Amino acid sequence: MTERAGLMTVGDLAARTGLSIKMIRELEGRGLIYTAGRSPANYRLFDDSALWCVEMIRGLRSLGLTFKEIEQLAIVYMQRSDEPVGPHLEELLERVERRMGEQIDELDRLRARLRTFRAQHARELAGAGDRRLARGDPRRPVGRS
Repeated sequence: MTERAGLMTVGDLAARTGLSIKMIRELEGRGLIYTAGRSPANYRLFDDSALWCVEMIRGLRSLGLTFKEIEQLAIVYMQRSDEPVGPHLEELLERVERRMGEQIDELDRLRARLRTFRAQHARELAGAGDRRLARGDPRRPVGRS
């Protein structure tokens, strides 16, 4: 801890949160955490609100929100304090769920391609020659399997 009671340097904040100094600086640059000023040695100082912000960011990230989406939510939270934040969060959670559905669909398509490939190349995958797998490779002599 620094000499100013209750204030932390970026290194202190990193140690307390487990985040890297680089990540803390990125969060600060995105406006997601704020400094509480500078030390006499010109180090950035953070107060306990930075700890709260980091925990909120972690929680939102664990729900699948991107940093951009968290920034959008923070703007509503900070600049429109008369509005409830819940409906905005709900909209973002819907977006995350749609994105997850698209990712699941893509993974299902990949699984189908893998299964088709395995079925079409079962002999080669079992070690019975890889001619079909290497077909067209000009580096391979024609007679090798």
